[in-house]
Amino acid sequence: MRRTFYQYLMSHRGGPKDDPRAVFAEAAFLDHEFPKTEIGFDPLSRYLEERADPDMPSRVFDELWEEYRETD
Repeated sequence: MRRTFYQYLMSHRGGPKDDPRAVFAEAAFLDHEFPKTEIGFDPLSRYLEERADPDMPSRVFDELWEEYRETD
């Protein structure tokens, strides 16, 4: 069964505070409305665009999404 993007993202949590992926993962963890069961790009991208959280920039999301697609 395929991991959700959130499950993949949590593998980056706890990294160095200067690592944009770790900062993104921590922000997603603290965001109680983050779509934790989602595996699709469009719903996640739309959520992040509407949220506009400085700790979850679209550039970092795009990098993480590419890694997610390659690993799962």
